[in-house]
Amino acid sequence: MQGLIRSSISLGRRSGSSRFRNFGSLSFKEPFVWDTNIHAGDPFMLEKKLTEEEILIRDAARRFTNDRLRPRVQDHFRKEEGDTREIIKEMGEAGLLGVVLPAEYGCAGGSATSYGLVAKEVEACDSGYRSTLSVQSSLVMWPIYCFGSEEQKQKFLPRSASGEIVGCFGLTEPNAGSDPAGMLTHAIKDGSGDYLLSGSKTWITNSPIADVCLVWARDRSDNDKVKGFLVERGMKGLETPKIEGKFSLRASPTGMIMMDNVRIPKENVLPDVSSMKGPFTCLNSARLGIAWGALGAAEDCLNITKQYLLDRQMFGKPLAANQLIQKKLADSWVDINQGLLMVHHCTRMKEEGNLHSNLISICKRNSCTKSIAIARECRDMLGGNGIVDEYGVVRHMLNLEAVNTYEGTADVHALVIGKAVTGLGAFS
Repeated sequence: MQGLIRSSISLGRRSGSSRFRNFGSLSFKEPFVWDTNIHAGDPFMLEKKLTEEEILIRDAARRFTNDRLRPRVQDHFRKEEGDTREIIKEMGEAGLLGVVLPAEYGCAGGSATSYGLVAKEVEACDSGYRSTLSVQSSLVMWPIYCFGSEEQKQKFLPRSASGEIVGCFGLTEPNAGSDPAGMLTHAIKDGSGDYLLSGSKTWITNSPIADVCLVWARDRSDNDKVKGFLVERGMKGLETPKIEGKFSLRASPTGMIMMDNVRIPKENVLPDVSSMKGPFTCLNSARLGIAWGALGAAEDCLNITKQYLLDRQMFGKPLAANQLIQKKLADSWVDINQGLLMVHHCTRMKEEGNLHSNLISICKRNSCTKSIAIARECRDMLGGNGIVDEYGVVRHMLNLEAVNTYEGTADVHALVIGKAVTGLGAFS
């Protein structure tokens, strides 16, 4: 038997030269670049993993966010109101709505990664704006595309993509949050084949201004199967009151959907789904976008805080020169980049058709819990200035309280993950 196999493992190149160190029988090429600032903004060089189209879409979203959203976010958050309908039109003009849907419906036909990048750029400004975009794209346009008739697609998708009409997604009920299958909203078919829809939904992004509400309800005429109903503004018996007094997501409208025997034409029922698969498919698509978006908010907090700490002098040196501060910044930076690696990889798995919903729970939970922790830490590092909205960090912190809660709380996603680990369900 021959001696130990010698291997030389190449990790790259450094200034065109190679250096070697010997460890026993192994010889390693050492190509490391010792510039501590290299790739500081993209340490794992994820940019190189993006296609040209994805970069173009990402850059368009970044320009739109910086030019159109950042100048007005402080005012919208302070007043708990904004020109959301105009913003949605502007998003449509920029091609940011329904990014993954095909061009025949007025959309970009981009990848799932493109959508994630858009969500990250928009939420770097504000979670409320990203929620508005996500609902329109993932929770209204996506289910119509997946489960709707061609007539429904032609009627709703192009106008939704342009921002001409605004949509909302009605699943959560006053007594059915984490247990959506416990919904009480129901529909009964009458003699004409139309439906009478009754019930209420709450915590619905965009509902106060929505032109169409995609409401999930039990069909009492068909063994209580869960179906999607397209409820249009102006239908008798429909009300969408606004929820006031939020301390989170103040830049986007949130409300209820209240229905009292609203007559729904049979043409407004999604034909290709009759189970909880419908809303869950939508939520899984949206949750991956949330996982991207939350990291955008965390990254913005870190960038704001880092610059503040570099500029502010304390005891004769920048605050950023203190060991404890650097430790906190390092922890935040590592958590953000770990999260980006995770969501990027899982989104590529989705594009390949290999993504399991358990991984979406991991991504959503990880991004949200880490991001809200980073926002709180950054708020603390800003000292007293951290509690004023001039710096934006406290606004991100408050927004992330809601992002950490909606579309599956951190604890509920932990139970989903726990079942995957143990094979035992902790909830029915």
